[in-house]
Amino acid sequence: MIPAFRSFAHIDPTPTKSSSLRGTEMSPPRSIRRMRFVLLVMLLLIGIVNYVDRSTLAIANHSVQDEFGIGPTEMGLLLSVFSWAYAFAQLPAGGLLDRFGPRKVLGGGLLLWSIAQAFCGIAANFKQMLFGRLFLGLGEAPAFPGGAKVVSDWFPRESRGVPIGLFNTASTLAPALAPPLLTWLMLSYGWRAMFIVAGLAGVVLALVWFVVYRDRKQLSDEPQPAAEPVSVREWLGLLRHRTTWGMILGFSGVIYSIYLYLTWLPAYLESERGLSVADTGIALIVPYLAGTLGMLAGGGVGDLLVRRGVPTMLARKVPICGGLLIGGLCTIPVALTPSTTLALVSISASQFFMNSASAGAWSLATTVGSERITASLGSLQNFGGYFGGAFAPLITGIIVDETGSFVLALLAASGIAIAAALSYAFLVRKPVGIPESAMATQSGRD
Repeated sequence: MIPAFRSFAHIDPTPTKSSSLRGTEMSPPRSIRRMRFVLLVMLLLIGIVNYVDRSTLAIANHSVQDEFGIGPTEMGLLLSVFSWAYAFAQLPAGGLLDRFGPRKVLGGGLLLWSIAQAFCGIAANFKQMLFGRLFLGLGEAPAFPGGAKVVSDWFPRESRGVPIGLFNTASTLAPALAPPLLTWLMLSYGWRAMFIVAGLAGVVLALVWFVVYRDRKQLSDEPQPAAEPVSVREWLGLLRHRTTWGMILGFSGVIYSIYLYLTWLPAYLESERGLSVADTGIALIVPYLAGTLGMLAGGGVGDLLVRRGVPTMLARKVPICGGLLIGGLCTIPVALTPSTTLALVSISASQFFMNSASAGAWSLATTVGSERITASLGSLQNFGGYFGGAFAPLITGIIVDETGSFVLALLAASGIAIAAALSYAFLVRKPVGIPESAMATQSGRD
């Protein structure tokens, strides 16, 4: 077992008698430690497949435009329809995860989106591709709330940041690994084969998930707390909290900036900076590796601050607000500098800080409420992220059509990121469904 996973595997999330919140206890049985490790590896693989599938259309951007005879605005619609479907599917996804568990909901979503991905490879026209992208978004909806649910079920509050960060590195590792791999597939076998191969890989992974995943209670005789399924009324009640709305609005800024780069960065480097397709595939590796480090930093900083006695809410918000603010400022030179090298450095810095904010936001979702509502809170936050983020590729396409440049689109993304930092700073102030005194007790014990 690699050291990073081994250290987390020995943390036991069983509730103590003195608190309904999960704390650190004695070393759990070997079966629990082994499953904890296996689940983190599986979540990482699922996340990588998730983001590889999102990257395919960005890689095939020009090829699809040429074959279907469409322009940047239509391509922006193809890129955005995924996010709209993904965003609205978050609303039922969280409740379903909290009610039926990650095995059924996350596994079923993986199977659905993988079939949709393969279908895009045989699409005969723009409308069929649009249809495939719609179902890709619907299927991917449970992925990250499901990962948050698994971490919440298996890890204590003070140590969830790093597992969340490890899982979320998929969102940066995949875009780093995908460009050279997908570019090679596309140049060797065509863009259609690229979509089909990616879809088949997901189908295989879904079957493995169904076989491997076990609930914690199936592997241990230790008493499990009874938990009522989340009701519709309780789910709707989450919307009465200002903290929930701060998370929804704030995460839209995180995803807007991240998704702008994910969907348009290859085209930006080719058209604005004059790089070839092959050079673009290589150049994309560095920003996404920087994003991977940002994911790990965002989760780790939050855990460290909690262990140092910083109140839990504040500790989780530091990497979010700091990442959004600095990441937004780093986007400005991307828009204005004539130097391709400086632009790539600024893009890499922006990816580091934006992904640090993303990991911090998911860590916040696992600690700001009780374990019963983790997936519901995470999915509401993710709904806001992708509802707002869905406009990034479309607005960018329209601006590029109108101005012939990415400058205004990048400056707009910078402003949105800074506004999102303010949303987390001033709206996310109190826990959801947990007394503040309990949160303080937890922070002191941590």
